[in-house]
Amino acid sequence: MKKFHYLIFAGTIFLSSCACDKKEEQAYNYPATKQVDTTDVYFGQQVKDPYRWLEDDRSAETAEWVKAQNTLTQDYIGKIPFRQNIKDHLTQIWNYPKSGIPEKHGDNYFVYKNSGLQGQSVLYILRGGLEAEPEVFIDPNTMSKDGTWALSNTSVSKDGKYLAYSFSKGGSDWVEIRVKDVETGEDLDDHIQWVKFSGMSFKDHGFYYSAYDAPSEDNKLKGKNEYHKVYYHKLNTPQSEDVLVYEDKDHPLRNHYAYTSEDEKYLFVGSSEGTSGGSFKVKDLEKDGDYIVLASDFDNRHSAVDNYDGKLLLKTDYKAPKGRVVEVDLSNPEKENWKDIIPEKEEVLNGAGILGNLIAASYMKDATDKIYFYNMDGSFNHELELPTVGSVSGFSGEKGDNDIIYGFTSFTYPKTAFKYNLETKKQELFEKSKVKFNPEDYQVEQKFYASKDGTKVPMFIIHKKGIELDGNNPTLLYGYGGFNISLKPRFSITKLPFVENGGIYVIANLRGGGEYGEEWHQAGTKMNKQNVFDDFISAAEYLIAEKYTNPSKLAINGGSNGGLLVGAAMTQRPELFAVAIPQVGVLDMLRFHKFTIGWAWTGDYGSSEDNEDMFKYLYGYSPLHNVKEGVKYPATLAFTGDHDDRVVPAHTFKFMSELQKKYPKGNPVMVRIETQAGHGAGKPTDKIIDESADMWAFVMKNLGMNPYSKQ
Repeated sequence: MKKFHYLIFAGTIFLSSCACDKKEEQAYNYPATKQVDTTDVYFGQQVKDPYRWLEDDRSAETAEWVKAQNTLTQDYIGKIPFRQNIKDHLTQIWNYPKSGIPEKHGDNYFVYKNSGLQGQSVLYILRGGLEAEPEVFIDPNTMSKDGTWALSNTSVSKDGKYLAYSFSKGGSDWVEIRVKDVETGEDLDDHIQWVKFSGMSFKDHGFYYSAYDAPSEDNKLKGKNEYHKVYYHKLNTPQSEDVLVYEDKDHPLRNHYAYTSEDEKYLFVGSSEGTSGGSFKVKDLEKDGDYIVLASDFDNRHSAVDNYDGKLLLKTDYKAPKGRVVEVDLSNPEKENWKDIIPEKEEVLNGAGILGNLIAASYMKDATDKIYFYNMDGSFNHELELPTVGSVSGFSGEKGDNDIIYGFTSFTYPKTAFKYNLETKKQELFEKSKVKFNPEDYQVEQKFYASKDGTKVPMFIIHKKGIELDGNNPTLLYGYGGFNISLKPRFSITKLPFVENGGIYVIANLRGGGEYGEEWHQAGTKMNKQNVFDDFISAAEYLIAEKYTNPSKLAINGGSNGGLLVGAAMTQRPELFAVAIPQVGVLDMLRFHKFTIGWAWTGDYGSSEDNEDMFKYLYGYSPLHNVKEGVKYPATLAFTGDHDDRVVPAHTFKFMSELQKKYPKGNPVMVRIETQAGHGAGKPTDKIIDESADMWAFVMKNLGMNPYSKQ
């Protein structure tokens, strides 16, 4: 089975004070950050940018600033008496064997495993079947001395003879591709560089991939990514001989991705200008004809399910904001000729593929997964019975094969693998998680609350059983709210230190995400972006009104677009929160589109260059530009990585410089910059544990908690 393809994130309560008012204000010796006389003009309005020099992430001056900030932060965190206890406990509970979902390719299975505290998970091969003894196939822990090289993607040729794998260095989005001979385990000479936002999809003894032209050394982590191209690489040849199969010279700010049908008959090419839609075309690789354009307007999302009986099955949200599956006759491919196979439902269609002789459709209802199986004519066959409310991942199976394996997880249900037979509907446990965790100690609720405009928004609330709703519980509110990304139930070891010690962990499913389809997504984009912040603020107000917590006990957290969320919430309603943790956040809304892949986010954000109204809207909420003198801000610990080439670290550098300048005395406002780390993917275990320990130590100290006091 081919993997599903996606394009690749209450009334106002006025409160006059928070816990920081009751504390003696403390001055921190923040590093001096120079200011330069840089001014931009937007539609006649001057905007100063005094920290522009921090955008040069490779300069010696920026490196000194990073070192000074890290020294201050680590000195503060190092003096928190229970920080080491948190790290020790995280290390202890993390140390158990972990296994992914085996994927079948020909006669063999491939599976990721981690013995416990290995920095990176290892790819194993099971030769001949699931009962075979696992053999190490690729161990990324041996690829670099510091363990910061990580596997990104793999792809196996249809005959099972070759496996292409991509890997990143230091957390960067840039990846390199190598190829292994499956039988011998030896690497071929093939080596492909400057690949980004790409998989590998085999056709015969070669594969398609997407890449950019090689950047200059100074710009490889911050330069604008333009002119994405699709290539075909034939095995045992140098990259210089790769064939360019698709480019768009007229539109440099488009990404292109390509993949083949399971029988390798068709090549599908999707192009995107952002994250809200794209064009889609198909080419019959058995003929010399041109691409058949199925969609060119960039208004909707489309992906191939597969081809069947001479027809193409396509997942689309065209005239179906929650998604549907249509049949396309490639001899009459116009949209008006598309035939519904699985019409739009109330639930959101996340993905679809062919397993056995059925269409497996993954749906989402109120941010939780449902799996329905349909006959090939679209008639309903049956629903997969899941253990509880949660999330499904890692379907492994092939067309015509009735035996599949899938993974399931929820907030209090560690990831577990199940075997399932599509014909007999018999289900059995394949592999249970070995983490030491008792789900009976915890409680999960889903609540719906009213946002500022009355929209009902869901949230998940996780805590120990038996807590008292006295308004005094330490609580962390997490959100994202963007790019059609949905926050679904998943078990997370990193959250355990907080909830084990009486904390309440809350996830709000904000507009801008994909929880209720494209309309929910669009309700949190561009000139509607304030809806996302209002949803988040209203979630906080609900938790306070319902006596879960109070402002002196409430922390907020989010990463990437969620870092923007935290930055906007803390600058708009600083009195509502005691702690703010923005991670790898988009915090300069006037210049984000000028770096790496930032231009692709304009579909969600708009751009300061679009028009005067859009500029004023962005300027009105941009966290960097809305820090004010004389305001008491929450205790803030911002996170970023020096190799983050998704959301460049200058966002965090500039925001925290402004916060330290205008709020030099009171709650700590600090930044933690991880070295040899990027946006998050591929981070080794020891760095994750260290980062989590630092975050929870900071949060718990500033919420007045005393974790593990009885241990």
